[in-house]
Amino acid sequence: MKATDLLKKDHAAVKKLFADFDKTGQRAVKKRRQLADKITTELEVHAAIEEEVFYPAMRRASGGQDLVEEAQREHAEVKQMVAEIRGLDPDDASLADRVAALKEAVEHHVREEEGEMFRRARELGDEELQRLGQALKERKQALTGGRRAARKAA
Repeated sequence: MKATDLLKKDHAAVKKLFADFDKTGQRAVKKRRQLADKITTELEVHAAIEEEVFYPAMRRASGGQDLVEEAQREHAEVKQMVAEIRGLDPDDASLADRVAALKEAVEHHVREEEGEMFRRARELGDEELQRLGQALKERKQALTGGRRAARKAA
């Protein structure tokens, strides 16, 4: 799978989690916390694989340096929001507002990434995008496997 396809798949998965969160009511405290935790975990892993694997390769594309710098600024904002959400009590009334703000920031980032950055990624060529896709997949498995083991131990 090409790197851009794998990243789009991740984007779609997070979009669905946000939609699921939006469907919950205020009294669904436990469900909202579970969904918020899934969203934040997915975003943490996604940001890590982009920063470690995809963005270094994108710096080689024309205009890639500027695109990567902008994406990393957006990641920093999302990471701060994720940390705030993780620090909230499950019944905190502001959870839904914080998740809504995170959703907006992520949607903005996805639009920019799937637009200009992915267009520029084509310059890397199909073979390189396939190689990057495999590297992203392997790194994601390593990160999620480690998180699952940590949850089981806790």
